[in-house]
Amino acid sequence: EVQLVESGGGSVQSGGSLRLSCAASGYTSNDSCMGWFRQAPGKEREGVASIDSDGSRAYADSVKGRFTTSLDNAKNTLYLQMNSLNPEDSAMYYCAADEGVLCGAYYYTGFTSADFEYWGQGTQVTVSS
Repeated sequence: EVQLVESGGGSVQSGGSLRLSCAASGYTSNDSCMGWFRQAPGKEREGVASIDSDGSRAYADSVKGRFTTSLDNAKNTLYLQMNSLNPEDSAMYYCAADEGVLCGAYYYTGFTSADFEYWGQGTQVTVSS
């Protein structure tokens, strides 16, 4: 079973940057799709970014140009570099994964939490104005 452990959350002022990491283990397939989601209190879980083991990426419109996701296949670690943060980015951020599939199509179709099988415990990001 795939296990995911996020780290790197914290508090930052508006305009600042944070980098989240997600260490994955337990993969049995060379193909994988990983994603970042966030959920603020009282709101639905929102897809932020996805990337697959071939390097295909997709981003939510709200983070395009500010957030970048990358995947170190050798380390099985997913990253989310977040720049120009604003208070609306405050949320619990979750790492998610699905193995045995690629997800380049998400660039065109978007993605939801239903597209991912495995989840991390989450890391809190708080942006103050």
